[in-house]
Amino acid sequence: MKILYVCHRFPFPPKRGGKIRPFNMIRHFSQQGHQVYVASLARNPAEAADGEGIRQHCHHYYAAVVKEPVQFARMILRLPLLTPSSMGYFFSHDLNNHIKGLLAEHKFDLIFVHCSSVAQYVSHVEDTPKLLDFGDMDSQKWLAYRAFKPFPLSLGYYLEGQKMLRAEKRLASRFDLCSCTTKAELATLQSYNTRVPTAWFPNGVDTEYFTPGTAPYEHHSISFIGRMDYYPNQEAMLQFCRQTLPLIREQIPDVKLYIVGAEPSAAIRALANLPGVIVTGSVPDVRPYIINTAAMVAPLNIARGTQNKILEAMAMAVPVVSSSQAAGGIDAIANQHFLIADTPAEYANALVKLMRNAAFRQQLADAGRQRMLTHHQWHLSMQQLDSIVQQCINLHQEKQLTQREVQI
Repeated sequence: MKILYVCHRFPFPPKRGGKIRPFNMIRHFSQQGHQVYVASLARNPAEAADGEGIRQHCHHYYAAVVKEPVQFARMILRLPLLTPSSMGYFFSHDLNNHIKGLLAEHKFDLIFVHCSSVAQYVSHVEDTPKLLDFGDMDSQKWLAYRAFKPFPLSLGYYLEGQKMLRAEKRLASRFDLCSCTTKAELATLQSYNTRVPTAWFPNGVDTEYFTPGTAPYEHHSISFIGRMDYYPNQEAMLQFCRQTLPLIREQIPDVKLYIVGAEPSAAIRALANLPGVIVTGSVPDVRPYIINTAAMVAPLNIARGTQNKILEAMAMAVPVVSSSQAAGGIDAIANQHFLIADTPAEYANALVKLMRNAAFRQQLADAGRQRMLTHHQWHLSMQQLDSIVQQCINLHQEKQLTQREVQI
């Protein structure tokens, strides 16, 4: 097949959540012998240069380099409109013209869109099977932000969430099939009642790259991994250090917390002034930091879809203590493969037990690793994707046949 693949973040190198899922799909399609034409955005020339590694995984790729001030201006211009500002941020005349050129030059067998914010580029196309992979339902994330932001920012996030919700429903109706990352996201998508068929397939984890360590770990240490310029990660760590870490320190005075992630804000960097807190900033490889700890914590209060950080830790046989919100995207059983906590006391109790009880830690570590091997392997997820793609193509063909019969 000849596939046009449009995504909101240039999918190489696959080192963050918004890039990992699309990269694995593109690589899979290419390995299946399909010609994949990738069209996406790059925030700057450096990101575009880094993305050149995608070349070996696709037939053609194009990165439209945008300028942040211009994209923010497009967001602001949409504030008084019904169009979500998010869609303004991800719009590029350059990318739009390139996609138009590809559509004029090629007859594609499938148009695959990852993320609703870039569905605008192909929503008008009617003669080609189209699949929209929402990944996460962005509207719900913006609406969740409202509870954590002061007025008038809270109002702004509420309005953006409502506009995005309206756009998601409208865009979904223009595709043959819509998919997402988790069962929870699927339930949200199905609640839209668009009458468009829906499906879901999970994120995977590279279990050959993320493998268990062999060296001893620091028994009185915990870790958190994630980009620290991302608000949900910042909020999670600020609250954890303020409310939970003191409770842990009462029982384990020499506890260490490693906050591992690029671009930490000033507030996150300031956490390094607390006893036992290490803020690493960007590191060449996160694996040694996570493997070295007794447990990884994911105390996210704002979380949609799958938290890849959780899958990666479990694949490395590092026990995870997660919030209920963040756990929604894990195809695993709470208290068997990982632990759930939602209050400072619950986090503290779970983490102290893992730091003090090596046998319990090992039991949870082994169970988590095994679950990743059986339920979050990319090749298994891609088998589901293949079935979903075929369903999309069949639905489009049926729709076209019905339209021709009506015309006759």
